[in-house]
Amino acid sequence: MVITNNIERIHFDSMNTCNLCMMELENVYETLVLSQEEIDLLDMPKRSFTVHFPVRMDSGETKMFIGHRVQYNDARGPTKGGIRYHPRIELEGLKNLAFLMAIKCALVNIPFGGAKGGIIVDTKKISRGELERITRAYIREISDIMGPFKDIPAPDAYTDENVMVWILDEFERIKGRHVPAIVTGKPIELGGSQVRNISTALGGVYVLEEALQTIEHDIDSPCVAIQGFGNVGKNAAKILHEKGYRICAISDSSGGISNVNGIDIPKLIEHKRRTGSVLDFPDTTQITNEELLVSDCDILIPAALSKQIDKDNSADIKAKIVLELANAPTTLEASRFLTDMDVLVIPDILANAGGVVVSYFEWIQNLNQDYWKEEKVLERLKYTMTTAFANTHRICTDEKCSMRKAALQFAIRSILHAERLRGNL
Repeated sequence: MVITNNIERIHFDSMNTCNLCMMELENVYETLVLSQEEIDLLDMPKRSFTVHFPVRMDSGETKMFIGHRVQYNDARGPTKGGIRYHPRIELEGLKNLAFLMAIKCALVNIPFGGAKGGIIVDTKKISRGELERITRAYIREISDIMGPFKDIPAPDAYTDENVMVWILDEFERIKGRHVPAIVTGKPIELGGSQVRNISTALGGVYVLEEALQTIEHDIDSPCVAIQGFGNVGKNAAKILHEKGYRICAISDSSGGISNVNGIDIPKLIEHKRRTGSVLDFPDTTQITNEELLVSDCDILIPAALSKQIDKDNSADIKAKIVLELANAPTTLEASRFLTDMDVLVIPDILANAGGVVVSYFEWIQNLNQDYWKEEKVLERLKYTMTTAFANTHRICTDEKCSMRKAALQFAIRSILHAERLRGNL
C-alpha cells in the first residue's frame, strides 16, 4: 500500500530545513549573546523514546518494528508534531525535526512545543491491513506519553488522515473515552478543521501579500513562477490565480511551462489530472525546472525540492521576492547572497507554517467541541501569519539581517522567555 499524502517527491527534504537552521543558529546565538546554559537547554530534547513492538503480518508471521517519538521542548505548551513512516528514520534526525517544529510554533506564537515521531517501515511494501495494525501497535506503546495536553501527533511523510483516524480510535479505545484533541489532521467528519487541505499554501499567500504591502517595490501586476505542482504548489497557484496574479511559469517533476501573459490554472489542474503532467498545456512554452528558477518573474515560489537555489544560479535569480513553500529550497550561501542583493527571501519556517497553525485551530475546536465556519478559520489564519511576518520583518529591519535570521531570533527568544518564566533559567 502506498500513502502519498499529496506530498510531491517528499523523500527527506525536511531534514535539509533543519540543517539550514542549524547552520544559521550559531550566528543567532552570538547575536542574542546566549549563555552556555541557554544553549544547552536549546540543544537537547526534553524527552525521546524508542519502542519495539511485534505485529502479525498478512502471511501469518510476526515481525518486530521500531518506532520513535521525540518531545523537544514543552515550555510554551504541549508538544506538537507529525508522525512519519519511512525505512530510513533515525532518532537523531527526528530530534532535529522536533526542534524545527518548536521553532515554527514559537515563530507563529501558538502555544505548542515541538515533537516528531515515526516508524521504520516501507509503506510501499505492506498492505492496508498491515499498515493499520502497525499504527495501532505503535500507539499502544506510546499512549502513556500522548495526550491533548501532553503531545499531539499529526500527519507527516507517508501518513495521512486515515492514519490519524486509526491513531484517534486506538487512543480512545485505550483511554475509554472520546478524545478528539489527541491528534490533528483528521477528516472533518471526525473533528478535522476547515481549510486544512490548503492551509500551508494559503498561509504562504497571506505572508506574501503582507510582504508586498510592507516593503518598497515597484511591482505592478506581479508575475509569479512556481516550482512544484504537488499539493502545496498547486494550491498556491490556484489561490494566487483567483486573486488576480499572473502565474507566468509553473513546473512539476517532468518539467515546466511558461506564458508571460499568465497560465489558466483551473484548466491546468484539469490537464494535469488527465495527463499526469503540466507539459503540453496549450498556449505555453516548455521550459526546464532550472530555467523556471531564473525566469523573468517578480515572485519566485519554490514549492518542491530542497537546495534548488544555490551558489551556481543565485546570481541569475530575477525575482524580487522568494517565498519558500518547500523545505529548504535555498542554500544558506544563496540565501545570504540574495539578501545582499535586496531580494526578500521569506524563509520556509515562516512561509510554510500555515499547516501547523490550522492544526492548532483544530486542537482548539476539539477541546471546546465548537467547530468553526470556514470564514473564521480564514480570518484567524490570516491574522496569525501576518502577525508572524510583521514580528519577523521588524527584527529584520531593525537589525539589518535576513528574514531567516530574524525569524530564528524571534522564536529562540520566545522559547527562552517561557523557560525563564518557569524558573528553568
